[in-house]
Amino acid sequence: MEIKLKCIECDKSTEDGVTCRCKCGGLLDVVLDLDSLRGKVSKELFNSRLGSRKFPYMSGVWRFRELINPLLSEREIVSRPEGNTNLYRHERVGQYVGIKNISLKHEGENPTGSFKDRGMTSGISEAKRLRMNVVACASTGNTAASLAAYASLAGMKSVVFIPEGMIAFGKLSQAMAYGAKVLQIKGNFDDAMSLVQESSHELKMYLLNSINPWRIEGQKSIIFELIQQFDWEPPDWVVVPAGNLGNTSAFGKAFYELAELELIDKVPRIASIQATGADPFYRTWKGNLPGLKAVKNPETIATAIKIGNPVSWKKALRTIKLTNGLVEEVTDQEIMDAKAIVDGSGIGCEPASAASVAGAKKLRDAGVIDKNESVACIITGNILKDPDATINYHLSKLKEISPRFANKPTVIEPTIEAVRKEIS
Repeated sequence: MEIKLKCIECDKSTEDGVTCRCKCGGLLDVVLDLDSLRGKVSKELFNSRLGSRKFPYMSGVWRFRELINPLLSEREIVSRPEGNTNLYRHERVGQYVGIKNISLKHEGENPTGSFKDRGMTSGISEAKRLRMNVVACASTGNTAASLAAYASLAGMKSVVFIPEGMIAFGKLSQAMAYGAKVLQIKGNFDDAMSLVQESSHELKMYLLNSINPWRIEGQKSIIFELIQQFDWEPPDWVVVPAGNLGNTSAFGKAFYELAELELIDKVPRIASIQATGADPFYRTWKGNLPGLKAVKNPETIATAIKIGNPVSWKKALRTIKLTNGLVEEVTDQEIMDAKAIVDGSGIGCEPASAASVAGAKKLRDAGVIDKNESVACIITGNILKDPDATINYHLSKLKEISPRFANKPTVIEPTIEAVRKEIS
């Protein structure tokens, strides 16, 4: 099967499988030969692989192998496995958001605790096919954790560039434990992203941020699996947190391919949700600007989406246009309150994940989403990724945030009477 890496700017193809950009500077797309896939892929094929114990089909990514990377042999696939994440429905979440038919797809159930594993299994496997020895990324935490784990699994060296003092310890500890070379950059994520691109080019490292088109291919599987869980009947809306915009980019591509292959008969609207202090994509979309309005010093408690200059914004904008979607922003207050609801429902998530739930509520309150529509919110990371944010919310220690749903510990005397008083 022929696969092309094609520039989204000039539409030219490149033969260089290692590069992440066209010579014109544009981002690259993996273009599958959909004509050759017609008749070869089907709902029945993908359903038959559900619950398989056979490698690589036990993975929620490689179950859709033909739509991810059909060039790979089985020996080139590096998988833990990942995916097969659950879809949750909880009355408390529905009541809070104001939408009865709301589902949460929990990508925090992936091996390293975030959706990044879906993109990383694809990216690392392609790196293995290309016989790369060193892989690299810039990260606010989750990408670094995932890269380090999959690189070590594949026997590769990994280098992660992180903004100094701007990463949750739950994520940093993973990158260190999995054996990555951690470089702390004196600056923010965007500084790290700029440096890793330059370094990867000069030092022949394989870059595995979402600028890499194969990362996007792996992240498409979130949608493939979601639609399969909906028995191939798509919801009306998919709401996703938005940082570097890899997921927003991937989701539009996934829906386009599913529609072209006639595996779905409608395309949901995608709502891409940013944090108010890190909202360049929202500002660009809202103002209908010709170029990205970057945020120089992004600020939000949701560190996973604390990005001021997202590299994938043009691909993401393509998704919004394709799906008749929209971009919204939510405050840290809204994020942490939504997180408390998700946590208190027994599901749990890191702060950035809750942006999807906060965004769905905001859009429902504004009348954009109807109360009778079906909505799927993507939960991107595990609750243990940033425990400090959780604890400080419940202890009322977060600046400028009033915890509406605090669950503060109570100090008591070591007596039965004291216990009876508290629980009665």
